[in-house]
Amino acid sequence: MEQTKGLTAEMYKAVVAIVDERVKEIRVTREDFSALRGAVLELAQAQARTEARLEELAEAQARTESRLEELAQAQARTEAQVRELAKAQARTEARLEELAQAQTRTEEALHQLARQVGALSENIGFGLEDIARVVLPGYLERHYGVKLEGPLGAELGRKFFDVEGYYVELNLYGEGVRDGRKVTVLGEAKSRIHGREVEKFARDVALVEPLVEGEVMRVMFGFYIHPTAMEEAEKRGILLVASYQR
Repeated sequence: MEQTKGLTAEMYKAVVAIVDERVKEIRVTREDFSALRGAVLELAQAQARTEARLEELAEAQARTESRLEELAQAQARTEAQVRELAKAQARTEARLEELAQAQTRTEEALHQLARQVGALSENIGFGLEDIARVVLPGYLERHYGVKLEGPLGAELGRKFFDVEGYYVELNLYGEGVRDGRKVTVLGEAKSRIHGREVEKFARDVALVEPLVEGEVMRVMFGFYIHPTAMEEAEKRGILLVASYQR
């Protein structure tokens, strides 16, 4: 067997076998290293993705905290507005109480005024009757040919009628003639004549008419005549005369 640089052929083969075995071991180690390197790279990429995600979560957390701060401020403003509304409500209730008291005082004043006006109306009513007794006889004669009987200025007077125990009062009553026929005037003097006064007068006259003789003339005399009174009077055959008419 030949020698190679001092080695026998057997020794050379042994060395070659050992070297080949080491080379195989080294090759395996490099492959493992490459696999390890790939794994490390994947881990690094995963770490980068994790850090990026954590950054996103941190930003989202910051936005959440900012939103919570905005909501807290809005809540504070809402509570302030609620307090203002509560104060305004308290002021409104106080004002309503003042208005209620003022309304009570107004109603008391109106009630007192109504009593005074009632008393005044009665006084005016009596004065109006006197005017009616002066104005109506001439007015009825000039416009309707009715000549009332009695002394001058006393042709018309107040009269009570007993209607089955119920007394009906008319403050203008008189008897006269027209074209030779008997005429009875049934009248009422009211300072202000509305439709409701005409209705009441018509009811009273309906009770009295069966108790009088001759043709009946229904008359109402006043300072003021409302349009509703005119409508009612026309329907019920009642003559309305204002104090300024002649």
